Amino acid sequence: MTQAARIGVSLDGERHTPQVHLIDARLAGLDEEGLRAASREQAARSGAAFTSRSYRFPLALIACHEAPVGVDIERIEPCDEAFGDSISTPAERAARPQRLERDRFFISLWSSKEALSKALGDALAYDPRRLEGPGSWPQGRSGSWRAAALEVGPGHLAWLCWRSTDA
Repeated sequence: MTQAARIGVSLDGERHTPQVHLIDARLAGLDEEGLRAASREQAARSGAAFTSRSYRFPLALIACHEAPVGVDIERIEPCDEAFGDSISTPAERAARPQRLERDRFFISLWSSKEALSKALGDALAYDPRRLEGPGSWPQGRSGSWRAAALEVGPGHLAWLCWRSTDA
């Protein structure tokens, strides 16, 4: 059994937040296939009603919750304007930063939208140019939906989105 580190999730006023686990293949001695298998095993072992997994070798994230949940992890890499345009709403295009922070902005935007679309049920069913990124939600909230950026270590970033069960 692979050891997964638990990542704390905190959002003011939220009592019931998803459990999130990080597996680092380097520490666990896993190849890419082994990382995916360990992630599936971790999700199955949780017994949660809803789970979501994301991989960006050598890291994997697993989110478990009593309500719909989505998670995404990405490596911070150079991005061009075409990629930014393909994932941005008009408001997000207007808000994009100068070149120095643009790669991080695009990757974070993509990751937040991936996590949200997974939580909504089918990541392939949503056009990112029409889906508002959760990073712009006031206090990480939009109706019953919640979102949080996760700390996963240098060179990577991740997002978690879930439907709140707090009344």
